Amino acid sequence: MVSEFMLQQTPVVRVLPVWEQWMSRWPRPQDLAAEPLSEALKAWGRLGYPRRAQRLHAAAIEITTEYNGEVPRTEEALRALPGVGDYTASAIACFAFGQPTVVVDTNIRRVHARLFGGMALPEPTPRASEFARARQVQPEAKDDANLWNVSVMELGALVCTARSPKCDACPVFDQCAWIAAGRPAPHYTPKGQAWQGTDRQVRGAIMAILREHEHPVTQISFLADLSLQEHTSYVALEGLQAELAQRERALSGLLKDGLAVLEDGHICLPS
Repeated sequence: MVSEFMLQQTPVVRVLPVWEQWMSRWPRPQDLAAEPLSEALKAWGRLGYPRRAQRLHAAAIEITTEYNGEVPRTEEALRALPGVGDYTASAIACFAFGQPTVVVDTNIRRVHARLFGGMALPEPTPRASEFARARQVQPEAKDDANLWNVSVMELGALVCTARSPKCDACPVFDQCAWIAAGRPAPHYTPKGQAWQGTDRQVRGAIMAILREHEHPVTQISFLADLSLQEHTSYVALEGLQAELAQRERALSGLLKDGLAVLEDGHICLPS
């Protein structure tokens, strides 16, 4: 469950060291639930999208209070937890508990699009038809269904990659509809998610400052001339050259999302 939260929009190479430290410190949901949210946000570090840490902490509390510290095994129960959507619920039920759920992530969507649809890439956003196809092609036997999900996901991650697929090493090369169609080019150009200069980048720099300070930070320190700040953690925020309006907007967003708290003109991580 922890890995599924961390791996949302974040590559394995960045997640692995944080995951190892996290699981060493909090091996059970009740261990995490016993700590304040601020500790979870600090441990999350620079993985990005810190609301994932907030929701994982909330899920740990609910698992502790409602499920006696045991992660629920069914998709329905998992989906009711904070931060758990359809994919995360099906993935946990399948990979942790061996349930024959239909798992559809980015890698699986791409393999299905090529193998069965003859397309270079799946549609930009998931469609109901993709989930219907995933249910149709998945084996009915429980063990086979779980093995299928793992295999197709790994095939997409290691062989049938987005940019440089290793078709010569593919075990289903002869059955691939995309190969049979002559490897047509993608019908759209994927657009990466912007980062440089965005409010999200500024939010990340502000969160880094809050994580590194033991005591609350004055609100004005984020809004005044950053070059006057003596603490080295302000260097990254100053380097972004974010205008005052953007810093105000980013800070306001963190407060609204409950990732920071304002008290008496000072800001800190939530307790």
